[in-house]
Amino acid sequence: MNRPKSDFDALREDLRKVYNGDPWHGSSITAVLKGIDAEGATLRTIPRGHNIWELVLHMTAWTREVTSRVRGGAPKSPPEDWPLPPSGGGNTAWRAAQADLAAAQKELESAVDSLKADDLVIWIGDQRDPAVGAGVTVGTLIRGLLQHHTYHQGQIALLKRALDTLHPGRRKA
Repeated sequence: MNRPKSDFDALREDLRKVYNGDPWHGSSITAVLKGIDAEGATLRTIPRGHNIWELVLHMTAWTREVTSRVRGGAPKSPPEDWPLPPSGGGNTAWRAAQADLAAAQKELESAVDSLKADDLVIWIGDQRDPAVGAGVTVGTLIRGLLQHHTYHQGQIALLKRALDTLHPGRRKA
């Protein structure tokens, strides 16, 4: 078993596992997204709730925002916090949305890999502003994104289960 040598190594490992690995809490984001097609990703199984595609776009937007901050950017909300899926495009556009999340994840991993352990205690923003996630350390920001993604990954898992219940046999594995 390959054990992390430090808390910083453990954080980097968690960043990878939550997206595409074997996280402590259960399935990774990529595992939960497996088998969902464009039609399923756009179905709104909960009135006024987000659909799977919207959640993926939201996660992508925040991954990019956190990457910007890790690289020294000023804290702000993503330009589109809750972007809407494109109309049309079907499975090609859905695969592109998932590929964009994967690309954003790689950018974040690269940015975090370029940090030193001491960088985790650098403050982002002078004042605490929960709305934009300012006034926290770099380490808290990264852990916050892990919590954010785990929360939305759980929502996706529940929506996927609802799809299977409401439309048995529709989803392809």
